[in-house]
Amino acid sequence: MADDVQWRALLPEPVRTLPADLAAVVAFTLFTAAAATVPGVSETPLRVVLGLPFTLFVPGYAFIAALFPEAGTGPAEHDDADADRTEEGGIDGIERVALSFGLSIALVPLIGLVLNFTPWGIRLVPILVGVGGFTLAATAVAARRRRELPAEDRFRVPYRTWLASARTELFEPETRTDAALNVLLALSMILAVGTVGIAVTVPGQGESFSEFYLLTEDDDGELIADNYPEEFVRGESKPVVVGIGNQEHEPTDYTVVMEIQNVTFTGPNGTQSEVRAEDELARYRTRLADNETDHRTVDVEPTMTGRNLRLLFTLYRGDAPDDASIETAYRETHLWVNVSATNG
Repeated sequence: MADDVQWRALLPEPVRTLPADLAAVVAFTLFTAAAATVPGVSETPLRVVLGLPFTLFVPGYAFIAALFPEAGTGPAEHDDADADRTEEGGIDGIERVALSFGLSIALVPLIGLVLNFTPWGIRLVPILVGVGGFTLAATAVAARRRRELPAEDRFRVPYRTWLASARTELFEPETRTDAALNVLLALSMILAVGTVGIAVTVPGQGESFSEFYLLTEDDDGELIADNYPEEFVRGESKPVVVGIGNQEHEPTDYTVVMEIQNVTFTGPNGTQSEVRAEDELARYRTRLADNETDHRTVDVEPTMTGRNLRLLFTLYRGDAPDDASIETAYRETHLWVNVSATNG
């Protein structure tokens, strides 16, 4: 015990005398920042568990503590003589909690709006710095304003009173009905905590799909969905970037098949297509983890000549059949190209 007293004496007076609720706000803010940024911890559900109170309650609580450092009483706890004194200053615990939620919901979007007009934008680290910095600044103001008040007028969280009341209600019920209600309350809390834990640790996967698209490179080396090659000379190749995005919620093997086809359209309004000739140009396999994207540059070298030929790219999950086609493919994309025998 003596060692603990000596250790506390080494701390600066503002830190040593920081009220328990404000010290909890500071500690919670620092723990949240660590849980969101430290490798190995940021991928765990702890990031969500701490992040929700960090954005929905803590900033508002610190701001309310700065605005109302005085102790308040509920309407049933003061008489008419004290009513004027309460209305002039403090608010009770229920009002403080309710205002903390409301102000947090208002303040955090405002901080995000301000960040949106800065070079840093709305990203994880700027949000942590913005919300955390505001919370710590409000906590410092709240601590100073409380110290300026007489000790009997300062707001304090009645932890001991709450614990004593909870112990009496849970372990010393006055009637069997109270005991049954206590058991029901405990079971409800366990069920609620378990439900939230399952929702956090096992989030819904949503729809499963794969992205499949074509891109090209501009003069600066950036990938764009424009300026696709349309004019080819047989024997010469041009590059095209094939993009695959895995949103299947599991690692997936893919096969890409590239073909050149001579296609005619028949039927009413040319709605039916018929492949009159086709050549397979290349195929390749790749394996992508969940939420991984692959961009691969392939060289297109048509083997047949003609106008309005279909340069077809088909995507398969797993192996592709020898006679790959649009009908059997999982995804497909294509370009219409002209291939001449010579540059003339």
